[in-house]
Amino acid sequence: MQIKAIMFDLDGTLIDTLEDLSQATNRVLESRGFQPHDIDVYRYFVGDGVKKLIERALPKEQRNETVINACVAEFSKDYGRNSMVKTKPYKGIRELLDKLAARDLKLAILSNKPHDLTVRIVTELLSDWNFSAVLGQRDSIPHKPDPCGALEISHLLDIPPSDFLYVGDSAVDMKTAIAAGMFPVGVLWGFRPMKELQKNGAKALSERPSDIMRIIDDI
Repeated sequence: MQIKAIMFDLDGTLIDTLEDLSQATNRVLESRGFQPHDIDVYRYFVGDGVKKLIERALPKEQRNETVINACVAEFSKDYGRNSMVKTKPYKGIRELLDKLAARDLKLAILSNKPHDLTVRIVTELLSDWNFSAVLGQRDSIPHKPDPCGALEISHLLDIPPSDFLYVGDSAVDMKTAIAAGMFPVGVLWGFRPMKELQKNGAKALSERPSDIMRIIDDI
């Protein structure tokens, strides 16, 4: 097996967005008189798109379409203004991207974050590297773990799925990789624990970004 391209999840994999996501959501909750959550709780709320984040954060008795949609709209405005207050690449990511680029491996990003915001954050925080494709969630494409987005990137890069390393921090990412026919690598510095990654098909685990290079060499 020869790896020709690396597909990354964004939140919890390349960049740490947890504080900005949790604070924006808590501001929406508090504006409606609902109880906010501790930041660590949000590790299990994020990953499946904005609507699911809001649904999980709301009190159970408030989880109806009217309230959810209103909160999604409020969150989108707030987070759009405050998405890069605390958000930054994880330690070691810059060095990893440098090494991958030096090997002439193609780089791509696939996120469940809205597409326009995904592109804006990558442009702001990761502009030193050439990503051949950056795709966020769009109405025309199902959320991960549906493999449509991953397969779209495979087609755009003209590289078969079997030549991709897929790197992510959650069950959603591992399921996406497997459904797309890519090699799933779970990262341990992100939002979800090792057991979740292993249970959902991770074929390799990375404790730190530099481990990705070893995994590529070992495949």
